Amino acid sequence: MMDASISEPSPAVRVLLVEDDDFNRLLLNDYLSYRGYQVLSLAEGSSFLSTLTQFQPHVVLLDLKLPDISGYQLLEALRQQIEFQHLPVIVLTAFAFRAERQQALQLGVQGYFVKPSRPEELVAAIEKVCVG
Repeated sequence: MMDASISEPSPAVRVLLVEDDDFNRLLLNDYLSYRGYQVLSLAEGSSFLSTLTQFQPHVVLLDLKLPDISGYQLLEALRQQIEFQHLPVIVLTAFAFRAERQQALQLGVQGYFVKPSRPEELVAAIEKVCVG
């Protein structure tokens, strides 16, 4: 039985998920795909910018702690790309401190979730930034 408080996703919403933890990445990928999103997942940030250009996501779910580069560095690089300056980014991280949240908000993120997060809350945040 589906939860009535969860809305159906907009058609063809593309989500780029950047998460190094295999379990979290697979869980979110499967859940979001089940909910009707088109999801592309990355385990590290090295191909982030090229993937953005090829995949053209509507929203990015970004972990801040990646093995090869920080999520903050990816956010800064993203905001320097004219075509992606206003791309919605939702942070998904283990960093629960106010300073980390402030830094991410200053880089223009639209949501900040501390792990573990409920997938339904992420869906609501995705819908909010993609549909309004």
